[in-house]
Amino acid sequence: MKNKFSPAHFIGEGALLLMTIIWGGTFVIVKEALNDITPMLFIAARFSIASLLVFTFLLFKRYQLNSSALRSGFLLGFFLFLGFAFQTAGLKYTTATKSGFITGSLVVMIPALQLLIEKKKPTKGALMGTALVFVGIIFLSSGSAAPSSFLAEFGKDFNTGDYLTLICALFFALHVVYMDILSPGHDFWLLFFAQLITVAALAWITAIFFHSVSFESLYLNINGNLINGILYTSVLATFVNFGLQTRFQKEVSPTKAGIIYSFEPIFAALFAYFLLNEKISNFGMIGGVFIFGGLIISEIYDYYFNGGKKT
Repeated sequence: MKNKFSPAHFIGEGALLLMTIIWGGTFVIVKEALNDITPMLFIAARFSIASLLVFTFLLFKRYQLNSSALRSGFLLGFFLFLGFAFQTAGLKYTTATKSGFITGSLVVMIPALQLLIEKKKPTKGALMGTALVFVGIIFLSSGSAAPSSFLAEFGKDFNTGDYLTLICALFFALHVVYMDILSPGHDFWLLFFAQLITVAALAWITAIFFHSVSFESLYLNINGNLINGILYTSVLATFVNFGLQTRFQKEVSPTKAGIIYSFEPIFAALFAYFLLNEKISNFGMIGGVFIFGGLIISEIYDYYFNGGKKT
């Protein structure tokens, strides 16, 4: 059993935190880019470029394709695609605030799925941290309203978009849990490539058959914002991030990974504040404290009461 404060543990958590910072920056950069392209086509372009980058690396290193790694990657990519697809569809019918809150519920889905699928009971520290993170997401998503008022409104107006976004959170949570199951037994580059090519292929199919893609109109709409958005998301948010996730998430438990990923709205708010001059509410700042506290309590509690074991 690895010691909780081993170098591999710290490197893994640091890598996931870096991923979360990069993902937080996508909200500002993609905001303008999506004015000139459909969300599904944007996903297709993003994952196609990332797939090409990884494929080039595999050719350079003379990798031999492994059918077992590819099958695992296809499954992970399927969950990843469905997460993005349902989230995008849900945003057509619900507000961004409710979408962010419901997507954040993946944090509390992960321990339940881990228990159901892996038969692995999360530690008390991880559950305490998850609970605090969940409360933090409520505050962060409440805007200027009180959390109790937000929850009352949330319960009364649960519409089609909310259900779609809830399904999105489920698939993202499944991706995190199955990454924990499948990644240790495979080469991460092959697993990574299989995920990317799966998402790209499914996104292209969906864009072509459900959005009537016109490549001529796409060419006419190409501009700096669109190019910057595609490059940032394909190279950093996809190529770099999912590479880090595939490589390092096995050093961190699914529950702890979910807690770290919950920092994403905080970094998104910081990027929006400095680049778009958007303000974060007092409740948002309180939510940030809860989320940060959840990670710290999870770490400290398990170290002192779980014998320093990795959770």
